[in-house]
Amino acid sequence: MRITVLVENEPIEGLKAAHGLSLHIELENRRLLFDVGPDDTLFHNAETLGIDLTNVDTVIISHGHYDHGGALEAFLSLNRTAKVYIQRKAFLLHESRTTPPYRNIGLNPALMNHPQVILLDGDFTLDDTLSLFTVTDRSLCPSTANSNLYEEGVPDPFVHEQNLLIRDETPVLLMGCGHTGILNILQKAPMQPRVCIGGLHLYSPARNQTVSTALMDEIAAQLAAYPDLHIYTGHCTGQEACDYLSRALPGLRYLHGGESLTL
Repeated sequence: MRITVLVENEPIEGLKAAHGLSLHIELENRRLLFDVGPDDTLFHNAETLGIDLTNVDTVIISHGHYDHGGALEAFLSLNRTAKVYIQRKAFLLHESRTTPPYRNIGLNPALMNHPQVILLDGDFTLDDTLSLFTVTDRSLCPSTANSNLYEEGVPDPFVHEQNLLIRDETPVLLMGCGHTGILNILQKAPMQPRVCIGGLHLYSPARNQTVSTALMDEIAAQLAAYPDLHIYTGHCTGQEACDYLSRALPGLRYLHGGESLTL
């Protein structure tokens, strides 16, 4: 398995930066995209890295925010065969509410009817290797960075957020933003991963604010129950939070745009 970061806030030299996430995953019999980022950054960086997006056969959109699915329409114009798996509720109205006027951060609802889009209502198994799951219990260490995020006018419950478990020799868990909290996601995961990749949503770009050190201390303390877990994070975790957590968790590090992991 090879995982390459195509879109991320802090890329290596020569790649475009964007507030968003997209991961390219090469398996023995599949080529996947986990999220597509907000804009044409995906296409620029894929070309720079020599990754042919027309070979992608499966797309997972983690949740209904533009920084993870904003480039979907453009991708579907390029690749006319890949199947796109997304939660139905991802197409509801999603907003960032700090000060009025509130900002729509959702996806284009017209894409619900696209023939390549497969709408899901909760957990779903693609095959023996790939399974998607949602999280409803967010009781462990909820992130205060979620406080300005709304769905259809009420605080977002993040039922539209799905996570991907890859059952390989090294089980891998992929998260988009981890809005429901990494601890709750790990608790719900169908099997214990050895590697976790994705955002932890400990930074609010709308408020330019990282969550409290007290919250990060509690997250780090509870993650100590997973001593063999390697966490590669970035995007909405924020560099400040990543640096702070890595001092307590030696298995955690920032994964920059353009970097690859071979597992």
